[in-house]
Amino acid sequence: MSRAEQREQTRRTLLRESRRLFTAKGYGAVGLSQIVNAAGVTKGALYHHFDGKAALFRAVLAQVQEEVGRRVAATADAEPDLWDQLVAGCHAFLTASADPDVQRIMLIDAPAVLGWNEWRALDEAASARHLSDALTHLIEAGVIARQPVAPLVRLLSGAMNEAALWLATSADPGDLADTKAALTRMLESLRG
Repeated sequence: MSRAEQREQTRRTLLRESRRLFTAKGYGAVGLSQIVNAAGVTKGALYHHFDGKAALFRAVLAQVQEEVGRRVAATADAEPDLWDQLVAGCHAFLTASADPDVQRIMLIDAPAVLGWNEWRALDEAASARHLSDALTHLIEAGVIARQPVAPLVRLLSGAMNEAALWLATSADPGDLADTKAALTRMLESLRG
C-alpha cells in the first residue's frame, strides 16, 4: 500500500470511528483520546488530517449531509413528475432525518458545536440548492404560481428542519407519518 493510500485509509478510519462515537455519545462526551484509540492511530495522525476535534466533526457532518443529499436526490429522481419529485424529496429528507445517526450529528450537535450561523450556511450549501432548483422548475412549468424562490426555499427548509428537530425528540413512531402528511398538505397549498 502506498503512503497516499495509507493516509487515505487513516482519514477514512478517523471519520468512521469519530462518527460512530459522536453518534453514540454526542460530540461533548467524546474526547480526542477516545477517537484515536478507537481508530488505532496516534494524536499526531489525527492532527495530520484535521486541525482538531471540531474540524473532524465538520468532516463527519459534511459526510452525513452528503449522504442525506444523495438519499433525497435518489428518491426524488425516481419520480417522473416534477411535483412528485418535490414531495418525494421532502419526505425523503424527513425520513433520513429520523435516523438517529443523522439526528445526533446533523440536527442536535451541529448547531451547538458550530454555532447557528455556520450550521445554517452548511445546511444551505448542502440542501437549499436542490430545493431551489426543484421549486424553480415547478414555477417555470406553471405548477406553482410565479413568485420569488429564495424566500420560499427558506420557509420550506426552515419548516422541514424544525420538523426534523422535533422528530429527533419525539418518542411516538407515528409522528413521522403525521409530519409527512402535514408537510404534503402544506406543499399542496403552493400548487397554482
